Amino acid sequence: MKFKKTIDIVLAFVLLFSLAACANSNTANQKQTSTESATTASAASSATSAENTTGGKKSIVIYFSGSGNTKRVAELVANETGSELFELVPTTPYTDDDLNWRDENSRVIKEHNDPSLQNTELTSIKVSDWESYDTVLFGYPLWWREAAWPVNSFVKGNDFSGKTVIPFCTSTSDGIGDSGSKLAQMAGTGTWQDGMRFPENDDESSIRDWARSLNLK
Repeated sequence: MKFKKTIDIVLAFVLLFSLAACANSNTANQKQTSTESATTASAASSATSAENTTGGKKSIVIYFSGSGNTKRVAELVANETGSELFELVPTTPYTDDDLNWRDENSRVIKEHNDPSLQNTELTSIKVSDWESYDTVLFGYPLWWREAAWPVNSFVKGNDFSGKTVIPFCTSTSDGIGDSGSKLAQMAGTGTWQDGMRFPENDDESSIRDWARSLNLK
């Protein structure tokens, strides 16, 4: 009889221990599930917040720069608007001698005088995830009051449908004129807005002020 009571007591302790272990396990699982749910909710909230802040829109600065002036403006504009940068690079880059418009034998003079030479090949005209960009800021120097022709192959080779295109140019003396509207005609797609011209070595603050006025971020 005593032996049976001892066994009963042992079994009771085993049962009590098992119940306690199950309770602890369930509590741990509930805590883990609660933590995972909170983390998921937090991530979803952050994603929603980011989407609301940006409106789900993306912008990119596409530019060609001969002497470096347009590159400087493009980088400032991209920084101020939070845009990606994409440089149009000729397969045969322009040297300082090539850009010497005072030399009748320079490359730009020959190309200007013979439009058949203006079909400048670029290293790339394809932007990764191009369809995701809503706004394109398009920069170029003015050559003979028109957009420098190295940009033409990019304009002709891409579909600007559904995109707002904002041109900007650099020039020593001439205004932007109808250079932007001519590019719009060449593209045939997209909503091209009036552009902005920046003089050579323009003050950095004026460039940033213009970029901020676009309200892209």
